[in-house]
Amino acid sequence: MIDFHTHIIPNIDDGSKSVEETFNLIKEAEKAGFDTIISTSHYMEGYFETSNEEKRIWINTLNQKLKEQKINVQLYLGNEIYLTKNITQLLENDRASSINNSNYVLFEMPLNAKPLDLYDIIYEMLSRKIIPVLAHPERYTFVQKDIELIYDLIDKGVLMQMNFGSITGFYGSKVQNTAKKLLLRDMVHFLGSDVHKQNTIYPQIPKILDTLKKYIDEEKIKELTEINPNLALNNKAIDIPEPIRLKKHGFGVFNKIN
Repeated sequence: MIDFHTHIIPNIDDGSKSVEETFNLIKEAEKAGFDTIISTSHYMEGYFETSNEEKRIWINTLNQKLKEQKINVQLYLGNEIYLTKNITQLLENDRASSINNSNYVLFEMPLNAKPLDLYDIIYEMLSRKIIPVLAHPERYTFVQKDIELIYDLIDKGVLMQMNFGSITGFYGSKVQNTAKKLLLRDMVHFLGSDVHKQNTIYPQIPKILDTLKKYIDEEKIKELTEINPNLALNNKAIDIPEPIRLKKHGFGVFNKIN
């Protein structure tokens, strides 16, 4: 499997705090079934601004050490960019990174407030051939109240990355319920651990995969954990299914709208 969202480079954001923890996380990932990890450290103007040059040095050094230690995991560079009107400039000036230098860019929003300029920024990204991937849509409180925003963003060309732990309640019941809705409506395109610390998400992956099978089949799980992430890493187009719209018809029964 490919882990699409991680914070494993030490001491550059709120993720791994040491080289030792980084290697422990990678070993946990390998044991959980991952052979590829995309490092998506935070890029937030004024807070987390580690240069791409430094991050590339970390990725290359870590990959070399993993090879020497015969740990069968490959690391790739990315960022989780906090939404800003400067996002295209950050990418063009090589300050923040797309996924493995592809057109795919992972970004996040404030958890509790929908950005007023969201659509303007999305439009600019798309106009420059950038494919926006929204990190953990299920965690935003305004999405939990109304997932219509996610329908709209997907319709405009934004892809969605859900966190593995969301489906088992790692972030609470509201996030869990929203994750279920997104999965059942075919509104998830990638899965990622969003791992920050050891002994958290990776040991739970077997349980999480079993839980996912209650909502999507094994073919879909493979699509979200292998096929789509691999296409993004190689800058290939991803075939995005039309989200399933459900309408409530009395007594809590939902029917598809064709």
